[in-house]
Amino acid sequence: MMRLFKFFAAALMVAAVGSAQAADFKPAVVYDMGGKFDKSFNEGVWNGVQKFTEETGIEVMEFEVTNPSQRSQAMQRMVQRGATVLLGVGFAQADAINEVAGANPDVKFSIIDVSWLDQPNLRQYAFREHEGSYLVGVAAAKKSESGTVGFVGGMDIPLIRKFACGYVQGAKSVSGDVEVLQNMTGTTPAAWNDPVKGAELTVSQIDRGADVIYQAAGGTGLGVIRAAADSGKLAIGVDSNQNHLAPGSVLTSMLKRVDVAAYETFMDAYKGSFATGVRSLGIAEGGIDWAVDEHNAALVEGGVKAAVEAAKADILSGKVKVHNYEDDSNCPM
Repeated sequence: MMRLFKFFAAALMVAAVGSAQAADFKPAVVYDMGGKFDKSFNEGVWNGVQKFTEETGIEVMEFEVTNPSQRSQAMQRMVQRGATVLLGVGFAQADAINEVAGANPDVKFSIIDVSWLDQPNLRQYAFREHEGSYLVGVAAAKKSESGTVGFVGGMDIPLIRKFACGYVQGAKSVSGDVEVLQNMTGTTPAAWNDPVKGAELTVSQIDRGADVIYQAAGGTGLGVIRAAADSGKLAIGVDSNQNHLAPGSVLTSMLKRVDVAAYETFMDAYKGSFATGVRSLGIAEGGIDWAVDEHNAALVEGGVKAAVEAAKADILSGKVKVHNYEDDSNCPM
């Protein structure tokens, strides 16, 4: 009986410690422009946040940026509310998180799409998007009947040029004669949330012969997908699996697993294993992939799927080296 009592007493003590740990742990996230339900980049982060909450029961404080001036203010407010770990979403938050992290050395910080900051309490996630863009470039070229494919980017920045360059390289690996049309939506953050402009650019590319269009444009990309579907052409989604947005009209989606970054950030901090520094995630680390599900399986069966999987294996083995535009802006294709 005494042993049983000691067992239950120990169990209660562990539970109490766990409860205390949860009470003291306050995670927070500041989403990028476009909102957490953009069905793309931000929503991928939200999926990781939700997974953490479901497994731990801990709610994450959230803020959705609608104006660039809010970034630093939102982070400072989260810290004032007791945040113990804060995740910034997107490269545009680099200056804000660098400032707030420097002023709050006892708080843990993490940011996605940044690798150049130097704060001892900051984790940075960089993704090798060019690898995944190469894969969907292969898919586009294999599926195209016209020999012309398209790319619609959001804000014209090196990161999005990195998507475009990888896509061109993948398409050209199938055939050097493939033409790749490219358009960027704009030069300001508004370019991430302009589906009307995305649709207009897509229709323009279709009029010029494109029959598969890859979008890397946040909320703007929803207009790309809809315009392609309405025209009887194919779109390629990005970041999250967007195959379901227009079943039968989305050839595939380039998966950028920002949900992994969000989940890891909070779970590592919760477990006391949070490490700082830069984490680079590509195909090898499970951070980049392409999507095949019930919505597009028929579109990629046979030659398309085989070609993409072969390209994936070649990247993993080192046989294929995908050019990184952020390292060298001279895209070879």
